[in-house]
Amino acid sequence: MSASLDFLGQLEDEERRALDAIATHRAASPGQHVMAAGQIADHVLVVQAGHLKIVAPGPEGEDVVLAFRGPGSLIGEQAFVDGTPRSAGVVAVERVEMLIVAASAFRHFLAEHPRVAMVLVGMLSLRLRDSDRQLVRFATSDTLGRTSARLVELCDHYGDSAPDGSVRIALPLTQEDLAGWTGSSLESTAKALRAMRRLNWISTARRCITVHDVEALRHRAG
Repeated sequence: MSASLDFLGQLEDEERRALDAIATHRAASPGQHVMAAGQIADHVLVVQAGHLKIVAPGPEGEDVVLAFRGPGSLIGEQAFVDGTPRSAGVVAVERVEMLIVAASAFRHFLAEHPRVAMVLVGMLSLRLRDSDRQLVRFATSDTLGRTSARLVELCDHYGDSAPDGSVRIALPLTQEDLAGWTGSSLESTAKALRAMRRLNWISTARRCITVHDVEALRHRAG
């Protein structure tokens, strides 16, 4: 069984039905906080539609983006597994539909479906490996390289390809989101985006980025 971050997509039909039976269906509006840092891990959520961002408080109280999660994602599993308060918050970036599962019910669900427990282990391992790769990349890259890497990631996971070969990133995010996600200042991120526009690698509009040369970004990301 290959590891994937799409938790829901790895479940078999019977497992999905069993999960749905113990879940509460909820929706969140753009900007709504659905989990908070420091919160007790009394539930997990599974994204059915829409996207959320995982955020942590920065040194000046601002939200620093750690990751984005889309349909199929399981969120809150790390705090669920280790029993500690949540280390990050979760905010909807667009309308989100999700399943909310109480921690006790999810624990019972995993006990009755051991294959799903292994899916969870595979996801945690994959996220750790991805984190290690990003640490190495970011330690050896400048802002332009880090921003290129994040844009490639967005294209791969959230991109809509056009007939002319360009890729529109179908995820509404701000320059502040991108700056926090790359570990860069807002000023240096804006400078990197201006350089990419001059090179015709990308074009930007309000909360929208279109990538015209994905391979150039991939090469610059290293």
